[in-house]
Amino acid sequence: MPITSRLLLSLLVAVTFQLTYAQSDNPVQAVNEATILSGDKTIAIVGATLIDGTGNNPLPNATVIVQESNITAVGTEDSVSVPRGAKVIDAQGLTLLPGLIDAHFHLVSDSMPAQLLQRGITSLRDPGAWIETYEPARQMDLPLPRLYLTGPHLDGFPPAYPRNSYIVQDIAEAERIVERLVDQKASAIKVYFRLSLDLIRQVCETAHEAGIPVTAHLEITDARDAINAGLDGIEHVTSFGTTLLPLREAEHYRQAMLTQNKFRRPGRYQVWNQLDTTDAAVRELANFLVEKETFVCPTLGAFEYRLSEEKPDTLRHTGFERMLDITGYLQQQGVRIVVGSHGHIPYADWGWSYQREMELMVESGISPMAVLVGATLENARFFRIEEKLGSVEVGKQADLLLLNANPLEDIRAMYQINRVMLNGEWVTP
Repeated sequence: MPITSRLLLSLLVAVTFQLTYAQSDNPVQAVNEATILSGDKTIAIVGATLIDGTGNNPLPNATVIVQESNITAVGTEDSVSVPRGAKVIDAQGLTLLPGLIDAHFHLVSDSMPAQLLQRGITSLRDPGAWIETYEPARQMDLPLPRLYLTGPHLDGFPPAYPRNSYIVQDIAEAERIVERLVDQKASAIKVYFRLSLDLIRQVCETAHEAGIPVTAHLEITDARDAINAGLDGIEHVTSFGTTLLPLREAEHYRQAMLTQNKFRRPGRYQVWNQLDTTDAAVRELANFLVEKETFVCPTLGAFEYRLSEEKPDTLRHTGFERMLDITGYLQQQGVRIVVGSHGHIPYADWGWSYQREMELMVESGISPMAVLVGATLENARFFRIEEKLGSVEVGKQADLLLLNANPLEDIRAMYQINRVMLNGEWVTP
């Protein structure tokens, strides 16, 4: 085929791809959206303290009306009329929240998504597994959260996780794999730390043409360079390590990582042992992230280290304490911090990693209200689903969580689940 003909064909394919997704109202959809049951009743939740996910002050004695799968009225008890025939839920003494959104979940067992729904997590994103991995979970006769999946890590050779990675070798391959994942209903793309800046840029351009975000685990790539290449989000606070180190130390770490992927496990604590919120590099990073409006999912629970007789490593403990401090500092400077559980973590009971992550974020200095916003509406913005989820507002889908206590008074109230609603249906026993 002549060169000009090949060029015209390539342009036609690219334009067709862009038009296909540009014409979609919102290409970001849960892969199981079509199988989620839709409510068929009118429900009035009356008397709860409402924390609506927007950061507004709590609303006492609130009434929320759900009709079928949507929220149709929100207000004080005396300002909202309960429709005739509505099923009334007396929520006096309870706290009402939007359903929680988990930005960073990894599948540990096929039954785990269903368990998380019972814990109040109504949407989750797995940033690094083949979409087919979730087929066994979807075949179970159990209600599941909304599943927003990215497909495998896009990585270089040798990949950190071979079974859940796609090796990208050049620009054309970067473009092609993103298009294929979008066709499989990927709602975001995840790049891993061996991908070059040129490949990150191509991934971002192709994903953005399709209307979906790109997030990354960086570790050895300067976060500022990668964000300037187009990233929307950063996974793990440890992704900022080489960005915050002096160039010589950062290069030593990078070379060690390029030699052996597993070096990051002890190496990241050595890196973070050297960092502090008083460092000029930390202040500059915070300003940059605010300017770029980058989402950051710190996954603190994945790195938590408690000193004990069995675990006496003070370097790891200090490194983790610095991760906490800098996470809190970034949020206080205006960085968009969101919540992700990592699936299962060392210091959380099975199925409660998300709640432990929220506790750690409060320990870092983030207010309970800011943590709740990060867990709901800010995460919805990260997913690009804020028009339909993430807050208790009229017109949004009815994903709701009732608690027996108030998390603004004590974040540990997040463990006290009363009821969970998904798409207008109660899904808890």
